[in-house]
Amino acid sequence: MQTQFPNSIQAGISLRVEIATPDFPAPDWQARAYLRGPSVIDLVATAEGSAHLFYKGYAETSNWVDGLYDYSIKVFDSTDAFEIERGQTRIAIDKMLVNSTYDARRHEQRVLDAVEAVIEGRATKDQESYTINGRTLTRTPIADLLKLRDHYRVEVARMSRPRARRLLRRQVKVRM
Repeated sequence: MQTQFPNSIQAGISLRVEIATPDFPAPDWQARAYLRGPSVIDLVATAEGSAHLFYKGYAETSNWVDGLYDYSIKVFDSTDAFEIERGQTRIAIDKMLVNSTYDARRHEQRVLDAVEAVIEGRATKDQESYTINGRTLTRTPIADLLKLRDHYRVEVARMSRPRARRLLRRQVKVRM
């Protein structure tokens, strides 16, 4: 049983996430998950004992658009609503729908690879700009490319870390 929403979801595979919330047990509380990213996905949980079960079959998930999504899980009763978890999850494309031109790298990784290729190709070219027949070509300075490379290295490292955060029922340790 999962205690939090997954960091990644595979489209075309059944999704089954059971979340136990002792402070907000089913069926007294209704749980919903809202995913916002390349498309809008709303999930309604059913009661599984006192836990909340989010379930979608493979036929439904196969149509989900791949990409990075922010999610929010909220619980509701007749008078109150609380957000119990939020974070980001990545939906991976259904592999049955992939064609030969599909690039599995994330955007950040593709940009980093492109910047590094430009830096590598520029190692032998010392002109930043030149003019031929009245047309001017200006290249991005190496210093700017190095800054861009460093920025995207940080982004690639950040994207590979999980980011789900529980908002309630967190244990906070204090030493005095």
